[in-house]
Amino acid sequence: MKDKLIIFDTTLRDGEQSPGASMTRDEKVRIARALERMKVDVIEAGFPAASQGDFEAVQAVADAIKDSTVCGLARALDKDIDRAGEALKGARSSRIHTFIATSPIHMQKKLNMTPDQVIEYAVRAVKRARQYTDNVEFSPEDAGRSEEDFLCRILEAVIDAGARTLNIPDTVGYSMPQQFGATIANLIQRIPNSDKAIFSVHCHNDLGLAVANSLSAVMNGARQVECTINGLGERAGNASLEEVVMAVRTRQDFFNCDTGLDAREIVTCSKLVSSITGFPVQPNKAIVGANAFAHESGIHQDGVLKNRETYEIMRAEDVGWTTNRMVLGKHSGRNAFKTRMAELGVDFAGEAELNDAFFRFKQLADKKHEIFDEDLQALISEQGFEAEDEHIKLVALKVCSETGEVPNATVTIRVGGKEMTGCAQGGGAVDASLKAIESLVKTGATLALYSVNNITNGTDAQGEVTVRLENAGRIVNGSGADTDIVIASAKAYINAVNKLQSPDQRQHPQKGDV
Repeated sequence: MKDKLIIFDTTLRDGEQSPGASMTRDEKVRIARALERMKVDVIEAGFPAASQGDFEAVQAVADAIKDSTVCGLARALDKDIDRAGEALKGARSSRIHTFIATSPIHMQKKLNMTPDQVIEYAVRAVKRARQYTDNVEFSPEDAGRSEEDFLCRILEAVIDAGARTLNIPDTVGYSMPQQFGATIANLIQRIPNSDKAIFSVHCHNDLGLAVANSLSAVMNGARQVECTINGLGERAGNASLEEVVMAVRTRQDFFNCDTGLDAREIVTCSKLVSSITGFPVQPNKAIVGANAFAHESGIHQDGVLKNRETYEIMRAEDVGWTTNRMVLGKHSGRNAFKTRMAELGVDFAGEAELNDAFFRFKQLADKKHEIFDEDLQALISEQGFEAEDEHIKLVALKVCSETGEVPNATVTIRVGGKEMTGCAQGGGAVDASLKAIESLVKTGATLALYSVNNITNGTDAQGEVTVRLENAGRIVNGSGADTDIVIASAKAYINAVNKLQSPDQRQHPQKGDV
């Protein structure tokens, strides 16, 4: 029998560290349920010690998830370990993932600790974590630039202390596949008690090699891969879950292991994460991009028509491309709507929340002939944000854009319980609308990104707009969806402003002092 390759998804933790990708508690639970349906083995839900909001999000995921292991990240500090243990109390299966830096530059410049002190902290952290769960993972941060002899010392010590998963991170995406694979093989061979632990890898994509490095590690004995949906993550991102899973599954002639994932849920989960975070998937992205199974070349089209395998090494339906349409319209009833939402992992808190969502669905159905799952995910994301965090709300928008004339916009927003109206001119309808909003909210923020994507196909498709605002070192993403792209832009800008004014600023886990 082939070995089991454990999939450890860190979309909710490392993926959330992408600038502007913060998720609310309810959004984390929605994504966690989608990961659970996909049969992900371990879901890293967050860093409980980072903030009260992150603690509550990890706690909510732990309470909601039954079939996957829920993991919390913690530095090698007693207070972090205890916070993680408390957040994970409700989990049916829990894991604490603790880490400390082991590269010379990190130990000297960041930690100001000797190698012996680092080992002492690591062992103490693992032993403390074992008081809360038998499932403890340890990571030597920046292992890719650490000395191999020291890695052997510290990993042997934490195994003796009770760690049962050893994660080797390429924290800055510096490794080459052959080099990284050899490192994993050497560690497994050199560490006397390596047979008592599962070796894992966590690769960043700074040089575009995260998936290649992860697969090289698997070929050399790693049996857990840490990855994210769509490769989401800080800087250039992490190893992409969908690429790792489908590479191993497609090349079973090459790999002596396989995952237990239901790959048919990949596309749905990808679109959910994209909708919630506001990070669109590039069209030519492997597996989940809109063009991943499209054939433009006449030669390719002819070959596929004669035999699919001439140019396709995977079936689109095997990763979920044919299962994402909702056959409902404006005549569909509330029960059908509720049932489909449950299938998408959305559970309503009560009748009022269901009624609000169904009302929004009916409004959308009046504008669109066909409703897709992506439309529903955008609808629920918008509703969830309004319910929890919306202080500023779009009330009305009127724009005038005419050939030969300067476009202008009049916008009315509600701030708290007070309505305010502002006007502005701009280079276009969108520019004028955003300037009108800014004249009222006066954030002084810089618009660092403006992106438009169609959620589905067709001229009546909803447009999804993502904006990124920067102000005083803080970066937030806002997203909005509507069949009118100008309204979607206004919604996205207001969404970002609300986040910018939110008091919840989560601490980056790797910036804390140890």
